[in-house]
Amino acid sequence: MCIQDAEEVNQELMDELRDSTTSSSSSNDKNNNKKPWPLHCAQVLGTQMDNWDKESPSLSSRDRITLESICEDTVVLDRKQNIVTDFAPALRSGECSDIGGRNSMEDTHICISDLAKKFGYNLHSEEKVSFYGVFDGHGGKDAAYFVRDYLPRVIVEDADFPLKLEKVVTRSFMETDAAFAQSSTLDCALSSGTTALTAMIFGRSLLVANAGDCRAVLSRRGVAMEMSEDHRTCCPKERTRIESLGGYVYDGYLNGQLAVTRALGDWHLEGMKEMSERGGPLSAEPELKLISLTNEDEFLIIGSDGIWDVFTSQNAVDFARRRLQEHNDVKLCCKQIVDEAIKRGAMDNLTVVMVSFHQEPPPQIVVQRPSVRRSISAEGLQNLKSLLEG
Repeated sequence: MCIQDAEEVNQELMDELRDSTTSSSSSNDKNNNKKPWPLHCAQVLGTQMDNWDKESPSLSSRDRITLESICEDTVVLDRKQNIVTDFAPALRSGECSDIGGRNSMEDTHICISDLAKKFGYNLHSEEKVSFYGVFDGHGGKDAAYFVRDYLPRVIVEDADFPLKLEKVVTRSFMETDAAFAQSSTLDCALSSGTTALTAMIFGRSLLVANAGDCRAVLSRRGVAMEMSEDHRTCCPKERTRIESLGGYVYDGYLNGQLAVTRALGDWHLEGMKEMSERGGPLSAEPELKLISLTNEDEFLIIGSDGIWDVFTSQNAVDFARRRLQEHNDVKLCCKQIVDEAIKRGAMDNLTVVMVSFHQEPPPQIVVQRPSVRRSISAEGLQNLKSLLEG
């Protein structure tokens, strides 16, 4: 998995951009004076946002560029062979959710086909930005619903949207978390938290941002490509980050309280977050994955952790491909995934959002997977013998 922590733009494009924006800056300035989204929480952000560069030129439709990953093998292949430059995703989306085995529903989700149009903004671009998200609340539904409603508007009203999507999304996650902190101080009933996973599609570019243990999986000719990493205490990288910030893992839980290591909200939990530059062991900063889609990319599955408790990533892709080949109905496919998860004994809330990149169903192909030698431990073998012997 490639985590994008830097933005590089081809120098030739930058020269062209500089020349064009010089002549058009006066007309674009008027259109880019966006009304700021009120956060009322600058004291919470403090110096966490100081390092973000918010100076960005405006783009007209002929100036727009396609966001690309600088360390994704398929993009390098694309540049060398020029085999997918004419691919234009034909987006179709569906969603489904169920309370599952819980007493209350704390999951929520969102699907917006045109983010700028939704909030009344003109991007001066032929490309629209689509936005999809799944939010898995804990300790109540308030944080999940707050982030679902607040985050998309913060993203679209950022001065750098949509040119610098990676910086915009990261900054917006942090600002939304700070805004919820302010809300929590005003209403103690808002003391809850939520994981958040969003996917944005801009032309051929797919940007996934994740904070928590929701998961996004891409089907590339039937092979599951994980677009996010589950932020749990068993992840060595996350454990190192936690301990460097004074946190600890006890019995599989962050500071003995949370199963996830990244989330928005949870400001009421002592020792989890700090209003400082370093922050606390529980982080709201998302990890990002940015790729350029090709005609081999079939669909994206976004699910809350209740789905992944009973599906592996490849199993979910296999299941979804078979259903789409039967009826090619994305929304029905989402319902079937949720129904299957219930049949498999899922005990958590269940939410699935699926985005298809083609109008046609996935083709019939034989997926070549490496052979894996499977073994069983001595303890497992003994347990199996005991079961068979009654």
